[in-house]
Amino acid sequence: MIKEMKTTNLIAILSLSYLLWSCTSISVFSPEAYKQAVDLKVESLELMSFATESFTNHEEDVIALTTKLKKAYEFSSGRPDNEISTKQWETLIDPERNLLGGFLKRWKEEEALSGFFITEMQALVSDAFDTIIGLESGKINPSEIR
Repeated sequence: MIKEMKTTNLIAILSLSYLLWSCTSISVFSPEAYKQAVDLKVESLELMSFATESFTNHEEDVIALTTKLKKAYEFSSGRPDNEISTKQWETLIDPERNLLGGFLKRWKEEEALSGFFITEMQALVSDAFDTIIGLESGKINPSEIR
């Protein structure tokens, strides 16, 4: 009976330890990733403000921004234990979703968008970037680990 309790307790402790370990596996803070997210937020919101104008007039800017966003996604996906942030980047830039990628796709398809729509989308895109920025700023800074 005692041996059975010890085995059950050991299994419970090991299971709890594994659960705690797996929940705390998160990438460390990256100043580069943080700066990249802040810079891209500002650039994206600024470019979105021009969507009342012809897409054709801003196509090169959209291509340049899209390239930077893809680089940010690749940087995020290449960092260990960074799946949550990577998923956020993926959602943000996906042209089939209703965030920045979808906005840029719609702008291209419709050639120009209404000011009201742009303002509403800027709020959503801003919140999405804030989520990414918050995820990064909430990570442990390696220089603070002792």
